[in-house]
Order: sequence, then C-alpha cells, then structure tokens
Amino acid sequence: MNMGCSHISPRNLQLVSFFFLLYNLHVFSQSNNSAIRHGEVIRDGEIIVSPGQDFALGFFSPVNSSLRYVGIWYYRIPGQTVTWVANRDAPLSGNFGVFGIQNNGSLSLSDGDGTIYWSSDSFPLAGNLTAMLVDTGNFILATAENAGDDQNALWQSCEHPTDTYLPNMRIYMNLTRGDSVSFVSWRTSNDPSGGNYSMEIDPRGSPQIISWDESRRRIWRSGQWNQQIFTGMPQMRSVFLAGFRLVQADDDDDVMYFIFNNPNRTRLMRFMINWDGEIEQLTWDDGRLEWVVILTLPSTPCQEYNRCGSYGICNSRNAPSLCSCMQGFELNSNNQCIRRTPLECGSNSSRNDGFQPINGVKLPDIATNTLSADNQGECEDVCSNNCSCNAYAFISGIGCLTWGGDLNDIEEFEQGGETIFIRLADSELGGGKVSMTAVIAISVTGAIVFGLIVWLIWRYKRNIKEIWNLWKQKKNLSQLFQGPYSLDISAGATGPVDLSVEGKTFEGRLFSLISLESATDDFANKNKLGEGGFGPVHKGILPGGQEIAVKRLSKWSGQGLMEFKNEMILIAKLQHRNLVRLLGYCIEGEENMLVYEYLQNKSLDTFLFDEKKKVHLDWKTRFLIIQGIARGLLYLHRDSRLRIIHRDLKASNILLDKEMNPKISDFGMARIFGGNQNEANTARIVGTYGYMSPEYAMEGFFSVKSDVYSFGVLLLEIISGQRNTSFRSHDSTNLIKHAWSLWKDVKPEELIDPSILDLCNKKEALQCIHIGMLCVQFSAVHRPTMSSVVYMLESESASLPLPTQGEDMSLNSAEMDLIMKGREITVSSNDVTFTEVIGR
Repeated sequence: MNMGCSHISPRNLQLVSFFFLLYNLHVFSQSNNSAIRHGEVIRDGEIIVSPGQDFALGFFSPVNSSLRYVGIWYYRIPGQTVTWVANRDAPLSGNFGVFGIQNNGSLSLSDGDGTIYWSSDSFPLAGNLTAMLVDTGNFILATAENAGDDQNALWQSCEHPTDTYLPNMRIYMNLTRGDSVSFVSWRTSNDPSGGNYSMEIDPRGSPQIISWDESRRRIWRSGQWNQQIFTGMPQMRSVFLAGFRLVQADDDDDVMYFIFNNPNRTRLMRFMINWDGEIEQLTWDDGRLEWVVILTLPSTPCQEYNRCGSYGICNSRNAPSLCSCMQGFELNSNNQCIRRTPLECGSNSSRNDGFQPINGVKLPDIATNTLSADNQGECEDVCSNNCSCNAYAFISGIGCLTWGGDLNDIEEFEQGGETIFIRLADSELGGGKVSMTAVIAISVTGAIVFGLIVWLIWRYKRNIKEIWNLWKQKKNLSQLFQGPYSLDISAGATGPVDLSVEGKTFEGRLFSLISLESATDDFANKNKLGEGGFGPVHKGILPGGQEIAVKRLSKWSGQGLMEFKNEMILIAKLQHRNLVRLLGYCIEGEENMLVYEYLQNKSLDTFLFDEKKKVHLDWKTRFLIIQGIARGLLYLHRDSRLRIIHRDLKASNILLDKEMNPKISDFGMARIFGGNQNEANTARIVGTYGYMSPEYAMEGFFSVKSDVYSFGVLLLEIISGQRNTSFRSHDSTNLIKHAWSLWKDVKPEELIDPSILDLCNKKEALQCIHIGMLCVQFSAVHRPTMSSVVYMLESESASLPLPTQGEDMSLNSAEMDLIMKGREITVSSNDVTFTEVIGR
C-alpha cells in the first residue's frame, strides 16, 4: 500500500526517518566501499554503495516474496526502488547467496553449494578486475586501472538492462544489424522475472522507440528521431524530455547510442516499461516521499499503435470516431482504408501519378532513409522513380525518408508534426485530359490577360521605377552575399559562424526606398524612435495602416555589412513569440535598412530606469518579462536549428509590445555555433560594459554561459530597477557587487525596487534574485543553462543550489579598459554600440 506523508503522524514520521537512518548507518558500517575486487564477494545481507551514495547493490526480496535477487536500487530514498536485476529469471530460495568476481573473469551469483544462478560474460585474460557501482546507477566490470570507467568497461549493467532507463545510461544500437538492447518489463509488480512487454530502439530509417507485447506485436512507437525530438512526440520540447541526444560511438561507425542528460540534476528521474505495458517517466517528489508519474505512453487512444489501420489517420479532436482515411482512400466493406484509384506507375498509360501533402502528422512506421537525396526535390525524384514507393518526406535533421509498404500508425497533431507526401493517381489530384473547349478558353483568357497587362503598364508607368528598384535590390542582395562577405557553411563545417544561409534563400519582403521614405515622412525626426550602434530607428506607417520600425544602417556606424547581414539572415530564420519579428529589408544604392514589427512600448530600459514610467512595471509585469526573456534565450540556445549566442543582451535590446510582452532584438553581434562546438575564442570582443561575462571580457571565450551571465545581470536590474553600470553605493561600484554584498549578509530583500517592495510576491522575487546570483557566478561552469533557468522560474518547488561568488564578479569600464588593451573590441555604452582598437 502506498502511503503519502499526509497519512503519517509527525511522531510516526520521525520514527520512520530515525529507523531508516539507523538502517543506512548499519548497512554503511558493513560496506563502506563501492566496488568488488578480484577474489572478493558480497554475501546476502551486505551491500556496496556508489561513491556519492546515490545507488546501492546487494540482495533483495520483492514485496510479499521470500525469493532473493541481486539488484541495484536508489540508496537515499525510502523504500527500495529497484532499477536493475541480475538474476531476474533465476532467483535464490534462501539467504545463502554469494556474489562476486570468479577466477575466469566473470561476475557470478551462486548459493552456498556452489550452484551458479547467474553469471556475466567471462574475461579470463583481462588480469586483475574490479566491479564498481557508480553514481549513474551503472555497475561496471573493468580492469583495476580502469575501475568505474564505462568507456573502457569489459561488461556493464547498462548494456544488459531490465525494465528501467536512467539518466546518462547509454542505449546502444547497431545500424548494420538493425538491433539494440531491450528493456523488458517485470512479470508482475512483485515479480522481477521477464514479463510480457519490452521496449527498444528500432534504428531502421531513422531511430525510434518501439514497445512490444510478448508476441512481438507493436503497442506504441515514438516516431523518428530528428536530432532534437522524436517526431511522434511533440511534447518532448518540455523541460522533462529535452535531454535526449543521439551520439556516434567512438570506435565503430555502425554503432550509435542514445543518452538522456537530466536538465535538472537535483531531481531524480527514471523511465521504465511497466509490467502492464505502459511506458512511464517518473520523478521523485521529496515533499510527498513518493515517485510521481509525469508522462505515460501510450496515454491517448491515438497513441496506440496503428489505431486506425493502414492509410488511416487518427485525430483525438475527432472523438468519438477518431479515424478517417487519408485523401485518395476510402473505407471498404471490412472497414479498411483502400485506394479509390489504382496508381499508373509502370503502365503504358499517359496518365502520371503525383503527390499530395499531408501536414502536421506523425510519420508512418518502417521508413527507408535515402541518403543520396539532399533536398525535397531529389527526395521526390527518388520516390517517383520507384513504383514501390508510396510516400516520401524530407525532414530537417533526418533527410529523405521513403515508404514502400502500407502506411501505418499515422496520427494528426493539433500542434507540431511533420509533412508527408502521399502518392496518388493523377485524377485524385485534380488532373485529367484537357478538352478542346478548355484549350480555347485558356487561349482567349490569355489574350485578355496580355492586353490587360499592356494597359496596366501604360496606366501605371510612373510606378515602374519602384518595380525596377525592387528588381535591382534582388540583384544587390545576391551580390551582397558573395565575395569576401560570403558566409555559407560547407558540409561538415565546425566552429562558430556568423550566420547560416541555406541555399542563399532569404525570407521576408523587399521594400523599396521610395516606400520607406513615404512611410516615415522621409525619415523625419518626429518619427525617430531612437539610435543605436547600427544607426537610427524610425517609426513608419505603410499604406495599409501597418505600423513598422525601420532600422537604417548609418554610414558612420561601428557595425558594418557583416553585422547587417548577420541580423538580416538570423532573425528571418527565427520564429518565437519572445523574439522581434523581421518583416523585410531594403538594399538600394548606399542604403541598407531592416524593417521590423513596430512595438508600441519601445524598449525595457525606457520604463525600468525612469522614475516616472517604472510605476507601470509592477511585480507581476516584471516577472512575466523575466520569464519571456528566459524562454526567448532558451529558444536561441537549444530549440532553434542551431545554437545561437546573442552576445549583446541588455535592457535596451528588450522591446515591449502593447501587452508588455518582451521580445529580444538586435542580433547584429549574434554568433551561431556549428557542429558540436560549445564555446569559442575571439580577439574581437563585442557587447556592453556591465553585461559581459568575466571569461569573455578577459580572455575572449564565449558560450551559451556568456548569455546566461548577461541574463543574470538583466534579471537583477529588472528586480532592483537600477542600471548595473550607473549604480553606486558606499561599498560597491556596480549593482552586481552590491547584490553579492547583500547576498553574503543574508539581506537579498534589500535589492528589490522600493517602488514594488510592498506589493510584490516576495517569494517569487527572492527566488528570482537567487536565480540571478546563480547566473552571475564568476565561473561559467557553475552557471546554469537556460533550460535549467526556465525550469527554476516556472517551478515553485525547485531546489536551488547555492551560488558561489569566487573572484571579483563584475568589471566596470575602467577595469575593462585595462583588460582590453591591444584587443579589437566592439562595446556598447548604454544604448550606443561602437567599435574601437585600444593600443598597447
């Protein structure tokens, strides 16, 4: 019976905790190490404990059973949550078990009579061996010099799992053989023997997770992996599932492995296939003293494998019927979806087959990955030229997928999903032979249209100049991204690059100089919104009434064509509610302009640092702004196609819409990491005094943790209503040093802006200060990632680590000048960005 803490009296709870502590002390006194060495054994009643005391290995009996098993369980939480079992199908019936390393180099479990109940592979030539339990819950057999090293293990429990997957456990799969390890459920909740259900990775086409019953009938599948999520699980973008990665094994090109890095290491998490076939993701709740299920699969009827049969589409919004046939198919007498019109591929008919797109769906099962196709057009050609091909899809992160058999297990999502192209007969696509009447009608219509075009050209000849200028812009645009400024990324390129240009295609609208001059009253001063390092920004109104903000590159700007192109391409490729939206651009003559959505409330600093306007920023508004900025940065760092470092995050680069929603702007200094790079070094320092991280300002090293530092500074500015660089007190030269002083003196509440102190949610404000201090730690290693920051901001019960001040935490402008001598730097002073070279 599961008893939560609400059913136990305080006195009884103290007794339970006391006896649990005594038990742990008793066990620890029996075994104070984490390894079994060659020739050593542990007997029933003894355990070994991992170095951090996270896991224990020893003998156990399930509830209501006297049978004995060797297993691994969590050491520091009440109860006995078992994660791995050695002899699951060969239990001992008495307390005489012995577990250790045999002379032949194998791990083995025997009874008092020497009967072997379970053994691992043997390694007779490996020499002196050690079996070590590590803090990931993995039990590793290796030579003594490699003890605990999973990279050089001879045998390890994670390669022979039972029913549980733990963070940092590697799930290996062989691409050539098409197999991987299986997780097999317990027989019942109290019987660890192999049960009726299993879960494994199917690497065919693109890897996906599959669960089976005992007859190898599919129950559920995740959809194909696209290097970010499993495509059949749009909910993976939540913080709880965002840590999966697919990695190439170092020593074998045919072998890859999945690994899950828990984004919140303070919270225990595990995945398991339950004895009833459900896959669960669970996390330990310290307050309730129990495991909490946060995800169950399958959890809806449409997640059940092939619920609607071949060529059927399941949609939970269509309840109670759920199922429908895809276009070109209909139900037969057996209630199955079949083609209405046979395909003509391979026949002598003049009619051709075509493809119909279906958007927002879970891709069908059992696909073939066609590596020879590099784009959607080539992928379509591959499928068109193969009469057995029934559908294709070109997916970012996967490439070209084709399907040769029936299309099974398709679900339509309300949000997310992929686009698949289904092969259909031409008549199902609206094709067919054109009649003579249609030919005559088309000819007459063409003559009328041609005459109309000639008349329109004569009638609106005065607008031809504008059309001609737009054409020239396209030519200028092509030339702008060639020559020494070309920023294409070749295949296999690694390291940071300024922007990623796919096929030199650009999103957005081309504006003529005439139209922007008209919209802004010839860039009149009355429409000027502000001026930064790029140049002036003017408000404009298009003929349809749409308000815009025009950012005009100044001839004297410290930012040049490189930054202009960087911002132009980068923002056009990004789509997020907390990033400013680029509408278009103008490149005409010497003019280079970017056109953005107009945000009525301008930038955050105009409110935050103005004593009269800051009254509009109550605590609720400030907290929502903090959360929005964090989510925007998380998108840049993790959820966009590549990892993007902003490098100039500050209050003046946070714009506010009419509802005070924040939008990150000014991407001229941003950098994109390509390949597997996590950090880079540069001699050209860009950013703003007071917001630069120490390692970036002093050594030129930047990474996602550089943005985290800038976010921490901005967070503390939002809470205090004080600008970091202009803050002065009797004991501090800037806001960050003042914050550390208050933190050290346990007075963080004094940092809160007096204008909101009485009415704010002090618990939230203090939690934000705590998060801010974690972000501005001197060491980049100690700072959290933005995924952890978002989780901490959105969780009321998150356990936050204590920040460490380390060295001097923040640099003022005088200190920065001393450090920067001899470096080329681009820095911002408040809102104005400029470039300079400081001599030696």
